[in-house]
Amino acid sequence: MPAPRFAFGSFVLDEHGTLSRSGSPVSLSSRAIALLRALLAANGTPVSKAALMDAAWPGANVEESNLTVQIAALRKALGASSSNEDWIATVPRVGYRLVHAPAAEAEAAEEKPAIAVLPFTNMSSDPEQEFFADGLAEDLISDLSRVPGLLVIARNSSFTYKGKPVNLRTAAEELGVRYIVEGSVRRAATRVRISAQLIDTADNRHMWVDRFDRDLADVFALQDEIVGRIVNALADVLPGGGDPVASRRATNLEAYDLTVRGRQLVTQTPEGNRTGRLLLQRAIELDPEFAEPYAWLALSHVWGWAFWGEDMKAQAVLARKDAERAIALDPDGTDARWVLGYVLAYGGDLAGGIAEFATTLRDNPNNADAWTMLGELKVHEGDALEAIACLDRALRLNPFPGSAYYWSRGWAEYGARRYEDAVQTLRNEPVRRTAAQRILAASLAELGRMDEARAEAAAFMAANPHFTISQWAKAQPFTSEADRKHYVDGYLKVGLPP
Repeated sequence: MPAPRFAFGSFVLDEHGTLSRSGSPVSLSSRAIALLRALLAANGTPVSKAALMDAAWPGANVEESNLTVQIAALRKALGASSSNEDWIATVPRVGYRLVHAPAAEAEAAEEKPAIAVLPFTNMSSDPEQEFFADGLAEDLISDLSRVPGLLVIARNSSFTYKGKPVNLRTAAEELGVRYIVEGSVRRAATRVRISAQLIDTADNRHMWVDRFDRDLADVFALQDEIVGRIVNALADVLPGGGDPVASRRATNLEAYDLTVRGRQLVTQTPEGNRTGRLLLQRAIELDPEFAEPYAWLALSHVWGWAFWGEDMKAQAVLARKDAERAIALDPDGTDARWVLGYVLAYGGDLAGGIAEFATTLRDNPNNADAWTMLGELKVHEGDALEAIACLDRALRLNPFPGSAYYWSRGWAEYGARRYEDAVQTLRNEPVRRTAAQRILAASLAELGRMDEARAEAAAFMAANPHFTISQWAKAQPFTSEADRKHYVDGYLKVGLPP
């Protein structure tokens, strides 16, 4: 039996255990969510500490201090109600209770319908067609992301199920969605067969299913047709005007294939980035009016300087040129805009960069990567709390992210002086043994845990022997010298070289 859905004030705790405020996700641990659900189920009556600990740590023997920590995290996340009370009240010698808001505040906040597109199965005899199958699923994610009123899970999280047997109900719960699209692709010679279905996992109902046999040359028109069929099947749950924004497709199939391969490589490794660039450059030669390879080529230049030691000045020039070309070819495209925003911000125009992100997210609020990068820039702008809210949005859209998401969230939490939160975030497995260790070290130092801090700093320097604080600080586009100094002081405390 699914868990009940609760609405209180501007919050909704849905059946999947996702908490949102006015439609935006609120990041909480699974323990905190379990405590909140127990308090909500009690409907305002006190819940004993023992009962709460059983709810959050079933079958485990834990110290009461763990409960105190999680209740504090809940209070911080919920803030005050409209009557300026904490949502959670302490009942002396008993436990805690949820304080209900006035009737005027108790209107339920509805979340957007949420959907995930799982990787399509390659039914071709040629394993090389795996790229083509992945590309179609990725494009479907991108197209659905631009449908107003629809929350779409990012590719990185959907593709964690690639090559695995999938229980759709379980996948839906893990991704925090109700609707799932799955399908298969068979490509042979000049023909392509695509089977796809839209499933409501609440009752395992097939809302739409179809199979298409077409000439390969018609595959781009077919992409638009599939998006239209899915949106039509969801018409009852989408707000008015929930039509997709038309995408600018390739006109050359080989250019499309090269773009699909290239975009999968540019953010993986330095070697993959270099190979991906060559593929994208060849795609542009074949189809110079196709915007997408320019956008991904721009991103490859940004990744080259941001993560893999390439010359920032040279790569920024190339990134800006390619991003501006992509926007000129497809003004409604969004990837190039946030790449341009990143280039502008680190080139000295932080306000202009943030404005490009605002345009991106106005047109496509499902762009998880853009929310992550915007969070990073919001720290530079001096608003670390807004940065954390951006990262919450990103993690709702991409619940199984790569290391960059945790890096950015830890960066923002340090900026907000939430050092305990930063330590917890930066010790997530995907971000271990990366450049995030310098922020982890600084956070530990601020908490007085100097032995741990120095160990993390030493590990960071072993992997980054040429790092200096002055060189790093000079490249950061902070608007406030006090914010820059906050990070510099943390790095100096742990002995990083000035």
